[in-house]
Amino acid sequence: MVKYSEPLDTMFRALADSTRRAMVEHLVRGPASVSELAQPFDMSMPAVVQHLTVLEGAGIVTSHKTGRVRTVQLAPDALVAAGEWIGRQRLPAERRLDRLGDLLAADDTEEN
Repeated sequence: MVKYSEPLDTMFRALADSTRRAMVEHLVRGPASVSELAQPFDMSMPAVVQHLTVLEGAGIVTSHKTGRVRTVQLAPDALVAAGEWIGRQRLPAERRLDRLGDLLAADDTEEN
């Protein structure tokens, strides 16, 4: 089995949860307080904070507290590593599909 980098593994584990992906989608629009991020979810505030802790541990978000309000934002270039990895997997897959398409087109031409 191929061993990938631990930060990339941690990032994909964090993004494997749909709640955390929804939080990231919200943060793409800009920083938000923890209570704003919690609004769409039917879960306790400690559960929301636990999700944010996982995202922060993966380096996807950062947070800071001003008074009683904790604001969360996407970390700069947080998803670059994941995007680059996905891009490296996409190119060979697209090449294989192109070759399959060429083969099917050739078979179709031979049948006619």
